[in-house]
Amino acid sequence: MPLSEHEQRLLDEMERNLYQNDADFVANISQTPRRKPAYRAIVLGVLVAVVGVAALILGVAIRLPVVGILGFLFMFAGVLLAITPGRRRGHDALFDAEGGAAQPGGRGRQKNSDFMDRMGERWDKRQDGDR
Repeated sequence: MPLSEHEQRLLDEMERNLYQNDADFVANISQTPRRKPAYRAIVLGVLVAVVGVAALILGVAIRLPVVGILGFLFMFAGVLLAITPGRRRGHDALFDAEGGAAQPGGRGRQKNSDFMDRMGERWDKRQDGDR
């Protein structure tokens, strides 16, 4: 079902406003480095999931629920292993995105609170501008 002309204009206007108001957000999103997929983890996860499927089928065939449950758990673990992103290694683990030394505790929480403060200030400015 296509959009009406009025709905299309509203959608285009909302998109323009998003890009104008949140240009720094769009810039940050487009500049985030993409990590390569961990092929080793994907292959290992698929293999573990296949073993889990085989164990599940075997458990049903021999009527042992314990084997079927273990097969299901292996399938679940294999899928989690395959889809979970890999750990950062080397230079990335030592330095954060801003080039400073990565600190194990508290730094992420401070960044998050600064982000929320900025978002709150932006919200207040927008609300004051609408009145």
